[in-house]
Amino acid sequence: MINVLIVEPNELPYEKTIPNTLKAKQEIVNGYIQCTSLLADPDVVLICNEEGKINNLPYNRDIGHDIIAGTFIIAGDDIENGDFKSLTKEQVEKYKIKFDKQSIKNTESKIEAILLKNSFFSEQDINE
Repeated sequence: MINVLIVEPNELPYEKTIPNTLKAKQEIVNGYIQCTSLLADPDVVLICNEEGKINNLPYNRDIGHDIIAGTFIIAGDDIENGDFKSLTKEQVEKYKIKFDKQSIKNTESKIEAILLKNSFFSEQDINE
């Protein structure tokens, strides 16, 4: 069992103790898992649905180098054993703050800006 944070679209993160199994993680993210690092913290890994955008899962959070679609998990990265581990209390608090209400608003603003930009370029293509 490991202690992780679950981050659902438009919701505040919450702590949960889950089995440290592939099946448990796949059930939470609703599909195949993909891991990505959070650039500021090499001891933490973000576990999300590998096909979140392809499957049109709702956008969740902007993490700087990507916008994650669908529910994701924040877990400790046990590099030595090639597995996941529980978050520390400090990591739990840090990521509860990182993915707070303001991060939801910031992600919505970024998505709106992208959609507006794409709409602008689509209109230019039509007019040419």
